[in-house]
Amino acid sequence: MKDRYHAGFMTDKPSFLRDRKTTRRWILAFVTDVAALTYLWAASAYIINTFLIDESSWNTIIYYSIAPLARYSIYPLKSYAIIPWWMIFGVTALATVIWEISDTTLGMRIFGLKKSREAGVRRSWYKQSWTIALLVIGTVTLIVAGLITQVNPHALFTRWGHTAVLWRQLLHPNWEMAGDGMRLLIVTIFMAVMATLFAIITAVPLSFLAARNLSHGAIRRTIYFIVRTAADIMRSIDAIIWAIVFIVWVRAGPFPGMLALFVQATANLTKLYSERLESIDPGPPEAIRATGANRLQVILYGIVPQIINPYLSFTLYQWDINVRMSTIIGLVGAGGIGQMLIQYMRIWDYSNAGMMMLLIMVTVWLIDYTSSRLRAKLS
Repeated sequence: MKDRYHAGFMTDKPSFLRDRKTTRRWILAFVTDVAALTYLWAASAYIINTFLIDESSWNTIIYYSIAPLARYSIYPLKSYAIIPWWMIFGVTALATVIWEISDTTLGMRIFGLKKSREAGVRRSWYKQSWTIALLVIGTVTLIVAGLITQVNPHALFTRWGHTAVLWRQLLHPNWEMAGDGMRLLIVTIFMAVMATLFAIITAVPLSFLAARNLSHGAIRRTIYFIVRTAADIMRSIDAIIWAIVFIVWVRAGPFPGMLALFVQATANLTKLYSERLESIDPGPPEAIRATGANRLQVILYGIVPQIINPYLSFTLYQWDINVRMSTIIGLVGAGGIGQMLIQYMRIWDYSNAGMMMLLIMVTVWLIDYTSSRLRAKLS
């Protein structure tokens, strides 16, 4: 009995106090559970406020289903929806403590923590609280997403006739504009080519600085952190925003569009290249280093042969992306066929816009087909 007692649930406490790693995992699990319960509270409050309290939503089917049932409890529901944030955290923290004492929680499952008394006990998924919590979070998230995005299937399937005039003109493009469209399309393609070329020249050396396995020492670690952070920031800003910045900087035209694509492509390729470097086989570089080779020789003969084909494949993929993006950034005046397309769309000249769209679709399809075949040969 004593052995079972020490091998059971009570042994969690000494381990919890002794092992720092386990302590961190327990703290992270607790924070995760509090965050999950707080999210459920906020999401359910939003649903209640939208369905039952906000009278502007009562002209829907909700008025005839849920709202009448809630009239007897509308004030408690309203209090639930507007409770102060500090009280929410307090209640969810207390609920988390009770949850973790009674069962394996979602946070405990994520960080690999299980109660000793549950070792070897296998229960059905619907009897495990963490699976039920995950299901509830997913359901509530789906409902909230539908409310925020104002999903309206009725309008989607009943108002399609309003686009008949638009589709009629788009499907009858003005072929007289094909020549002008081709000239603008050439500008668009070369914007993508130049942006990709400059991105390769910049991203290749940056990728060696952004690879964790090649960053040894405090200085290299600092450089690694700076390069990865800068790349993440540049990637998080859309190419259209960069195009607007460069239009203000160097005025409208193809040049700011090319610069916007260059910045975005450099950040993407730096991330892709560096991640490939982090997954190389360390054996060949170590073998070459053991022969007395210098750092440059190790890179040329131990690393480059492992990354050349993936780098080419990533580059072709980025060029494909740049061609498609170059038509989009033209919408803000960054040159190319996209700029002409938005002009025709603004004056409702859908016949000429249809010609531009047809040229874009054919070009993107051809480039996508070509690059996919080339990537298949390199992989």
